[in-house]
Amino acid sequence: MVLQKKDFIEIEFTGKTKEGEIFDSNIKEDLKKTNLSSEPKPFIFCIGEGMFLKSVEDFLLGKDLGEYYLELSPEKAFGNRNSALVQVLPGKVFREHKLNPIPGTMFSFDGRLAKIISSSGGRVIVDFNNPLSGKDVNYKIKVLRKVEDIKEKIGAFNEFLFRKNFDFEVKDKKIILKAKKDMVNFIALFKEKYKDIFEMDLEVQEIQEIEKKE
Repeated sequence: MVLQKKDFIEIEFTGKTKEGEIFDSNIKEDLKKTNLSSEPKPFIFCIGEGMFLKSVEDFLLGKDLGEYYLELSPEKAFGNRNSALVQVLPGKVFREHKLNPIPGTMFSFDGRLAKIISSSGGRVIVDFNNPLSGKDVNYKIKVLRKVEDIKEKIGAFNEFLFRKNFDFEVKDKKIILKAKKDMVNFIALFKEKYKDIFEMDLEVQEIQEIEKKE
C-alpha cells in the first residue's frame, strides 16, 4: 500500500528539537517527559490538506505503514527567526486588559501567539516569532493504519477544524451536520473544503434547543 494525497491515516508521533526537547507528541510515555498538558489520543489526518506540518505530509507521500524518522531544518519546519516580529508595545495595552507582562509569559494577540521578552519603563518587548522558529527539529512517526471508514474520516476532520464533535450523517452523497445556531454560519464557510476532500456536499442543520420551563 502506498500513501497518496487525500488519504486519511492514523499516526503516533513525537516531535523534538535538535537538543532533545519534546514539543509535540501523542505518545503517553513521551508526554510524561514534558510539561505539556496534552492528553495522549489517536491522531488522524488527511495527507496534503494542511492538517499537519507540510514537510511531514510531503515526506509521507509514497510511504507505507511503518516507522519513520526525519530531520528538518528551520526552513522546512517552523521557519527562520524574523527580527521584524520582535516588537515594542506600550505597557498600557496590558494594563487596560489587566494583564501582567512577565518575561517568558505567552499571550495571544488576535490569534497570534507572542512571548514577552522584557518589560520596563512602560515598554514591553514582545516576540511574535514561532517559539520553534530558527530551530532544527526531528519527528519520529509510526503510521498505524490507513483510515477507510467515511464517518471516521469526517469525524477527524470536524475535530481538526472546530475542536468539537458534531452529530452528523452521510446520506445521498451529502454530509448533514447538526450544530447550534451560533456555529451554523461559521461551519458553512468550509463547504468547499468538505466538497474537495470528501466529494460530497455539506449541509448544516441548526439544532433546535428546547427551553427549560420552571
